[in-house]
Amino acid sequence: MSTMELAWFKSSYSGTQGDDSIEVAVTEQAICIRDSKDVARPCFAVGREGWTSFVRYAAHG
Repeated sequence: MSTMELAWFKSSYSGTQGDDSIEVAVTEQAICIRDSKDVARPCFAVGREGWTSFVRYAAHG
């Protein structure tokens, strides 16, 4: 699946003022992350277990 076919979304915490942010797309194998200002660049993909660990770590500050 190409990155153009993925369902990209921004966090509900992202502003609507054109702020810098990331977009995320979920696939069966991975979580894909890209820069919302430069969608032509390749995305960064992380396995589901790695993403879960990252989110758990980030939530604890």
